[in-house]
Amino acid sequence: MSESENAAHRPAGTEHDVQREVEELESKSATAARIFDLRRIIGGLFVVYGVIITITGLTDSQQAIDKAQGVNINLWTGIGMLILGAFFLVWLKLRPTTTPEEPESE
Repeated sequence: MSESENAAHRPAGTEHDVQREVEELESKSATAARIFDLRRIIGGLFVVYGVIITITGLTDSQQAIDKAQGVNINLWTGIGMLILGAFFLVWLKLRPTTTPEEPESE
């Protein structure tokens, strides 16, 4: 059976239901795209790990600092991770994910 024959056998109102269902799926797809944006995941992980490493760097003993040739490597790495994580999150805030709109065909 061809597509035009199928359309002729559909009850009235089905076209509206299909259009509503398509709009709901597009809305869910846009929401999923925003939730699973890699910038959010990468930025969040860098911020969490940056906080942990920074706290470790602030509480390092002098022996640990001497072991790294006098550089508090945990502190500097933690700060770097915090800056990078903040960069990703600010980037996400300034340029949110947009889903392309498809032209309506009538």
